[in-house]
Amino acid sequence: MTFHVDSETGRLRRVILHRPGLELKRLTPTNKDELLFDDVLWVRRAQQEHDIFAGLLRYRGVAVHLFGDLLAESLAVPAARALVLDRVFDEREYGPLATDRLRAAFDELPAPELAEALIGGITKREFLERHPEPTSVRFHVMEPDGFLLHPLPNHLFTRDTSAWVYDGVAINAMRWPARQRESVHFEAVYGYHPLFAGERAGRFHLWSEGQGAHPSTIEGGDVLVIGNGAVLVGMSERTTPQAVELLARRLFAAGSARTIVALDMPKRRAFMHLDTVLTMVDGETFTQYAGLGMLRSYTIEPGSGAQELKVTDHPPEHMHRAIAAALGLGAIRVLTPTQDVHSAEREQWDDGCNVLAVEPGVVVAYDRTVTANTHLRRQGFEVLEIPGGELGRGRGGPRCMSCPVERDPVS
Repeated sequence: MTFHVDSETGRLRRVILHRPGLELKRLTPTNKDELLFDDVLWVRRAQQEHDIFAGLLRYRGVAVHLFGDLLAESLAVPAARALVLDRVFDEREYGPLATDRLRAAFDELPAPELAEALIGGITKREFLERHPEPTSVRFHVMEPDGFLLHPLPNHLFTRDTSAWVYDGVAINAMRWPARQRESVHFEAVYGYHPLFAGERAGRFHLWSEGQGAHPSTIEGGDVLVIGNGAVLVGMSERTTPQAVELLARRLFAAGSARTIVALDMPKRRAFMHLDTVLTMVDGETFTQYAGLGMLRSYTIEPGSGAQELKVTDHPPEHMHRAIAAALGLGAIRVLTPTQDVHSAEREQWDDGCNVLAVEPGVVVAYDRTVTANTHLRRQGFEVLEIPGGELGRGRGGPRCMSCPVERDPVS
């Protein structure tokens, strides 16, 4: 079995999704901002909507792997379990008196229960229902309903923490603390799950290995594999220029890509990731939010030496030209619905640009983005709608919620 993602719009073969669970039930009006959500979701309805999304992909012939299952199956491997527990239970977080006791208690859990606790979180009260209180100042001063392990509701957006780029995967260093623990879960899955590490699994590159203690961060919503050996990256509030350079150097050294176009995006939450304002719908066509405008861009190519990079700076008006050149095209087609500025802003907030292509010219979108969907249909695209009344309140659309691990090139 060979894993590779050779485009944004070629036929989608295999994908990782995460079905919402306990972690979203932990969201409250008090903690939602810290956990990077703008609202509290109705979890049962969000699960129903997600099931429809997964069912639609399966109906279209896509193999769907649920992340909760992958993590639980990985944690059955002792080395994977040790990796995660060693990383999570650190004395700098829990103090020297409690760390070993807590780690040992979680190590006793069966793999499915451990996976649920790691993703869904666990409070002091819940821990004490099954274990005696450790002798620990840190533990003692906690409120009964304080989180020993904070929930990870952003695991819903599997695109960000791991991004497949041609014949390898980047396990990303995440920008905000609320998401940083996600990375070690993907390290365990890609390193030890039989799907990726078994005898039938093909070899793949690791473009980055996970969370580091340095300021170089990158998230998959900013990374578009546009094909023809080219990658489009948004330098947003969550993806830094130095991370783009590191990714470029590794891709070029392996011969897996030949050019990166980096866009200098506004550093604002409304423009959280590149795929919230620009996505690809076929081999030469993009859908773009009108309020994005034109951005300064940088074409990055291999330099004269093994560790060198050649960078070409383009003024904002050349943004589309730079993308077209990376694709080997004379021009790209950019679709933006004609609507007033307020309607456009609402549709962008509702993820009107955040569509997932299942094959060239066929995309999955939320049903709530009526204007964007209608515009795409009028331009000859097939739009497969899924309900987004609750999922859409999480500020991520079908592309955000999916991590392709196998996708064909565009012929």
